[in-house]
Amino acid sequence: MAKNLYEILGVEKNADKEEIKKAFRKLAHRYHPDKKGGDAEKFKEINEAYFILSDDKKRGEYDTYGRIFSDSAGANQNGGYSGFGPDFNGFDFSQFTQNFNQGGFTGEFDLGDLFGDFFGGGRERTRRGRDISIDLEISFRDSIFGTERNILITKNNLCGNCKGNGAEQGSSFKTCSACNGKGKIHETRRAFIGSFTNIKPCNMCHSSGKIPEKKCHLCHGAGIIKKESEINVKIPNGINDGEMIRLSGAGEVVISGTAGDLYIKIHVKNDSKFRKEGSNLLTDLHIKLSTALLGGEYILNTLDGDINLKIPEGINFGEILCVKGKGVPVDKNHRGDLLIKLHIDIPKKLSRETKSIISELRKEGI
Repeated sequence: MAKNLYEILGVEKNADKEEIKKAFRKLAHRYHPDKKGGDAEKFKEINEAYFILSDDKKRGEYDTYGRIFSDSAGANQNGGYSGFGPDFNGFDFSQFTQNFNQGGFTGEFDLGDLFGDFFGGGRERTRRGRDISIDLEISFRDSIFGTERNILITKNNLCGNCKGNGAEQGSSFKTCSACNGKGKIHETRRAFIGSFTNIKPCNMCHSSGKIPEKKCHLCHGAGIIKKESEINVKIPNGINDGEMIRLSGAGEVVISGTAGDLYIKIHVKNDSKFRKEGSNLLTDLHIKLSTALLGGEYILNTLDGDINLKIPEGINFGEILCVKGKGVPVDKNHRGDLLIKLHIDIPKKLSRETKSIISELRKEGI
């Protein structure tokens, strides 16, 4: 039975891109195979569903036909939604089998294998490297204004000695004997409804059609070596705790294919003074009772530095003062506001003189 991509991500069919992205990030973090309790198959299924539903063209094809027809579908042959041909779900093969057997066929065949070849027959699929997922902690201030980080990741990269061709420097190449220089292996299979050709990349020459006379001493002809890479990550301003940054092509490399992606989950440290609500920043300020009654000024430390804050007289407990343009950057020219919630500190001990003054004030109804 064909899988429902919307059910896989847990969203409605009319979900917008942002809902789909949030659902993907949540599930990808939950089922990532590197995490305790992760599920590699579930993670792959989630990635494939997001790959299709996040692309307008592929999503349109899926919504219309129940499958997609793009070359780069990245579909799972067992998922039922890649659809490189007609949909045979629910089709009754008994008539085919009966007629075929009456024709004198005595061999064995696997319908699942046969039609797996039919759907993928004659079509090359692009190889893709493994995705990588990491966690990165940043300060609250960096989450507001954005920042850059250089991170070190050990992953499969092109060999620096042979540049990925697998040959020792100066070595010549010869024609690959496995594919006769084609870079592809054609496998033709005959079945009762015809012949099917499946095209596969040649693993011996990595689809290049040539193999080196002398293999690279560093990667031993693989063209790939695992090493530490430094990657620059640009973290946008206003990012939230738990959000994911995707760096396309920064995952693991494969020969004659596309590199995987790097997913970076951001963890924002809590700040002792500030918290974020949308594009605004919130903070608390404790003032004296005399300042609440008569007004005054306070030096307030903000993420932009110290500012001189004027407190109007007759302020009440819990009132909020607004400083325009000191919140979260929205774009190059606009920022949210800084909201300051006031708390009035009531003294616990009073001198005799102070009590006398307050008694007089009480007589006046204050």
